[in-house]
Amino acid sequence: MAITLKAEFRDVAGKGAARAIRKEKNIPAVIYGEKKDPTAIILNERDFEMLLKRPSLRTKLFQIETPKGTEDAMLMDIQYHPVSDRVIHVDFKRINVNAPVSVSVPLELVNIETSKGLKLGGVLNFAVRKVALRGLVHDMPEKIVVDLANLNIGEVIHGTDLVLPKGIELGLHQAELAFVTIGGKMPEEADNKAAAAAAATPAKK
Repeated sequence: MAITLKAEFRDVAGKGAARAIRKEKNIPAVIYGEKKDPTAIILNERDFEMLLKRPSLRTKLFQIETPKGTEDAMLMDIQYHPVSDRVIHVDFKRINVNAPVSVSVPLELVNIETSKGLKLGGVLNFAVRKVALRGLVHDMPEKIVVDLANLNIGEVIHGTDLVLPKGIELGLHQAELAFVTIGGKMPEEADNKAAAAAAATPAKK
């Protein structure tokens, strides 16, 4: 579902103009892309900060309502003040909703407590926490869930093992990435090595 955001145009650029906008409890922003000139806009600070409480904003379609019509866009960057942590600038990129977009989404691990390999003493290695995906923005998930219930010691979750929604595919170089592994030795393997080590140790006289 698209997020509707109201915006006004800003006619003056520069640091002084941006400071004046922020003084009025607003945020300077820009919409660029799709072979069109960038559009400088002003967002209501309170409305935008309320949006920041929503998860996965960078996977969402924004419909930005301006005095000259609505722009379809995605959130690309948010700049914060280094001391106050206040939002000081926002970048949006125009998109064609009928063309694929490339987005990185987080991975969420489930059934960690009941994971077969971890219950046997394995060690979880969550090596890559985001996956690059490609597809239409309306089909893009907020996250990809990885179920660890049946993952055993020595097993790996590669990109090709991820369960993706219909119409969504992996981005470049994602297929063979090792996102999650469970390291360690199986109990019987550890016992055999311990027994072999004990047998190789000369008995004390």
